[in-house]
Amino acid sequence: MSVRTIGVVMNGVTGRMGYRQHLVRSVLAINEQGGVTLSDGDRVKLRPVLVGRNADKLADIATKHGISDFTTDLDAALASDDNLIYFDAQVTSARVKAVLKAIEAGKHIYAEKPTAESTQEAIALAEAATAKGVKNGVVQDKLFLPGLLKLKRLIDGGFFGRILSVRGEFGYWVFEGDWQEAQRPSWNYRAEDGGGIVLDMFPHWHYVMENLFGRIQSVYAQAVTHVPARVDEQGNTYQATADDAAYGIFELEGGIVAQINSSWTVRVNRDELVEFQVDGTHGSAVAGLRNCRVQHRSATPKPVWNPDLPATARFRDGWQEVPDNAEFDNGFKIQWEAFVRHVVEDAPFPNDFASGARGVQLAELGLRSNAEGRRIEVPQL
Repeated sequence: MSVRTIGVVMNGVTGRMGYRQHLVRSVLAINEQGGVTLSDGDRVKLRPVLVGRNADKLADIATKHGISDFTTDLDAALASDDNLIYFDAQVTSARVKAVLKAIEAGKHIYAEKPTAESTQEAIALAEAATAKGVKNGVVQDKLFLPGLLKLKRLIDGGFFGRILSVRGEFGYWVFEGDWQEAQRPSWNYRAEDGGGIVLDMFPHWHYVMENLFGRIQSVYAQAVTHVPARVDEQGNTYQATADDAAYGIFELEGGIVAQINSSWTVRVNRDELVEFQVDGTHGSAVAGLRNCRVQHRSATPKPVWNPDLPATARFRDGWQEVPDNAEFDNGFKIQWEAFVRHVVEDAPFPNDFASGARGVQLAELGLRSNAEGRRIEVPQL
C-alpha cells in the first residue's frame, strides 16, 4: 500500500459551513483516518491550502489545526501544480468568478451549492469545466443523511408500492440579531449578496427529489420575507431584501406531488429540523436527518372524523422505526471521499456541475413562479 498527498485549495473556510463540515469534519477527518482508500488499496491524503480575505482568521484556523499553508492570494494558490483540487464555500455571489479562475488554472473543482446565482451562470460553469477537461462536482450532502439513506432503502425495496406524494418541512427560528445573536450570517437575508431561502434550499430539494422520486416537471412557489428588518454582525439594523420562507408545490414524473415548506421563521414542533413524509399505496414513511419511521397498509388505522368526540387513538404509536442496518458516516465526508476517488482514479461521481445547474434552475423558476403568481414548467437541462 502506498500513500500520496495532493493539495486542495479551500476557499471560504472562515465561514461556518466551510470550516465545520468541510475542513474539520471532512478533509482533516479523512487525514486522521489515514486518507481516502482507493480501489487498489492505496491511500490519498489531502493537504489543505486555506484561502480567504481575512489573513488573521486564516492564521487562527491554521494554527489551531496545524495547517502550514494559507493565503489571501487565490491566484498564487492556483498557480501551484501540487494543488489538484479547488474547493469553493464562499458566499454565492463570489463563487462564479473564483471557480472560473480555478477552471482556467486546470484544477478539478468541487463547490458548495448553489453553484451560481442564475441558471445561465451555472450552465456556463458546467460548460467551461467540460471544455477544459477538468472534473467537477457539487455538494449534495443531504443524499447521505441516515434518514434519507433509510428512505432510499425503502424505495429500492418496493415498500411504498406506487408513491403518491411527498411532504417536507424544513426550518427553525433564526433570531433577528437584536436581543439574541442570529445563527446565520446577515448576507443570507440580502438578495443583493446572494441571500434568500429559495436560492439556498431549492437546489437541495431538487437533488433530493431528482435522486429519490423522479424528475421535477413543474413548480409553484410562494416566497415571503416575514421579518423585514434584522441586525447584522456589527449591531447595525438592516432591511431584509431576501425571502426568509418559501412554500413550494412540485409536480414530479409519475404523477407524484411534492409539497415542501422552507422557513427561517418557524418554531420547531417536529422531531427533527427537516422531515419528509412519503405516502404510497402500500405504506408511508417519515424520514428526518437520522431517523425514519414507517407504517404499512396492513397496520394503518381507520380514523373516522368526528369533531364532537375526543380522539382516542395514539396515532404516533402505530409507526415502526426503521433500523440502521449500517454504519453512517458524516455525509459531507463521504462525498469528499467520493470526489477524491473521482479525481484520482476516475470513479463515478454523478453530482456534477450539470446537476448543480438543474438545482439553480429550480430556484430561479421558483422565484419566477412567486413573481408571476403561477405554476411554471421546468424544462429539462
